[in-house]
Amino acid sequence: MKLFEINRSSVAVGRRGAVAGLVLAGAVGSLPLAAQAQPNKGKPRGKIEAAEIEIVKERVNQLPEATRNYEKIKIPAPPKTERKVTYTFPDFRLPADRLNPSVRVLTIRAEEPEPLNGKFVKLGIGNYGTFYGRGYLHSTRTDESPFTYGVDLKHVNSLNGPVDGKNSGVSQSSASLMGETYKGTAALGATVDYGHERYNFYGYDRGAGYVVPEKDVLKQSFNRFAVKAYARNRDPEQTLQYDAGLGFKYWGDNFTAKESNFTINGKVGYALGETSRVTLLADASFISSKDSLVDRSRTFIQATPAYELTKDRLSLSLGATIGYSSDTVNNVGKTSLNPAVRVGYVVLPEKLQVYVGAGGAIQRVTLYDLSTENPWLNRNLNIADTHRGPTGYIGFAATPVRGLELNARATYGRDKNLYFYLNNPNQPQKFDLVYDSTTTQFLNVHGELLYNSAEKFRLGTRLDYNKYMLETLAQPFHRPEFQASVFGTYNVFDKLLIGAELYFYSASYGISYAETNGVRTPDFYRATDAIYDLNLRADYRVTPKISIFAMGNNLANQQYQRFYRYPVKGINALGGATYTF
Repeated sequence: MKLFEINRSSVAVGRRGAVAGLVLAGAVGSLPLAAQAQPNKGKPRGKIEAAEIEIVKERVNQLPEATRNYEKIKIPAPPKTERKVTYTFPDFRLPADRLNPSVRVLTIRAEEPEPLNGKFVKLGIGNYGTFYGRGYLHSTRTDESPFTYGVDLKHVNSLNGPVDGKNSGVSQSSASLMGETYKGTAALGATVDYGHERYNFYGYDRGAGYVVPEKDVLKQSFNRFAVKAYARNRDPEQTLQYDAGLGFKYWGDNFTAKESNFTINGKVGYALGETSRVTLLADASFISSKDSLVDRSRTFIQATPAYELTKDRLSLSLGATIGYSSDTVNNVGKTSLNPAVRVGYVVLPEKLQVYVGAGGAIQRVTLYDLSTENPWLNRNLNIADTHRGPTGYIGFAATPVRGLELNARATYGRDKNLYFYLNNPNQPQKFDLVYDSTTTQFLNVHGELLYNSAEKFRLGTRLDYNKYMLETLAQPFHRPEFQASVFGTYNVFDKLLIGAELYFYSASYGISYAETNGVRTPDFYRATDAIYDLNLRADYRVTPKISIFAMGNNLANQQYQRFYRYPVKGINALGGATYTF
């Protein structure tokens, strides 16, 4: 309640006169102004005596009830995408010192993906007369773009090596082209790859007074060519999923060996409902190879039909793998039939999944692939596809806390025609393929750990234990029993990135020979030294377009022998610059 005093009597304004009282107060307040505005009329002025107005504000404004919606606004969640954490560099190591694992069962990706968009040129030089160059040109990969394309050129060479200077030099060059176009949910593309590599057979005898072989005798080189056309469905919501390709690979060496390989591969999945689907994986390879003594045709066909079910926490896959290989080494059958069964159960959603399964398949073996593992191969090799299975495995995948991934798996199986590398008795600097004449039983225990902290710090490790149970071979030649690696990167600040890799390989076995009356016979089995290999790298961004880098390999300066008689370079360093445009 508010009180106003005027020179009249007191007036009470009730509930119904509240508005009138306000009008009256306004009129009274305006009287002096009106009197001053008319000074010439000559009328006597009235006198307002003291009065009191009481205003009572008791009115309540009532609004009609609004319709209330108790249902919360639903914002659709973004589609889940598979996020593959990466933690190293694509070109971290120099060539010819690569440590090729004998068993590859990795589930965490170990290499940095190529830039989503970028055009850069990278140049570097190092000791041992090393030169490195790379040119990378790729279009931006976006959903709106009707096509993408890319060109990737690489070259690295070391004029000198660890043995007799240029006699152990190496060079590698490659060129890759890709293109992809989109029409609706379909993607059509093609890739073309070419590579040329030069090596030397520097594993020759180096006893007292040895004579250095001629360069033409030492030289080995490989030419590689591969082309592939493919079509795939890029919409994961479609009922029918497919990914099919048709390709051709050519490989040739410095001598007379050649290999031509026509390949067909495809994956098809058809959804029967929201929780089930049927799938088919198929591969075929038709090889024509030629060497100085042998001309061969090798056929490989394999298919895996399966039924898949995902319900609540349970995932189930039931199928079988049917394969055919025309190879007849060790009288192994040409056909193969193995189960393809996997059962997974989510113990803790998004935290822990366990799985168990049984499988097996024929693994295609080609000169194209073998020469990337071991470039010092002999001529006229007896190549055969590996028949693996049946195998059984059990494992788990876990993400106990944010940024941490764990994977572990144990596999037991039986292999037929599993190859090993063994020094040739007449030319021990070259390697033949040898096989256990019976089935090789093996046990593999694999583990992986990766920690990623906001893309700033990454640390990971991989471990593999391989046990081969042989009957006719004395040792699992050049297949180490234990392999481990630790790797990490740290983004010190936006301009500086450092990384490290540490490898450990247990000793593996080669063989030495003694010569009696011109005949070379096995002398004793030689165990190579255990391998410790430390690599470091740093990248510093000088400007948004220019950065410099430095890398060091084998910083432990251990001239280990991944393959018997072939020591690698000691400490080798490389430094250079990158220009991005």
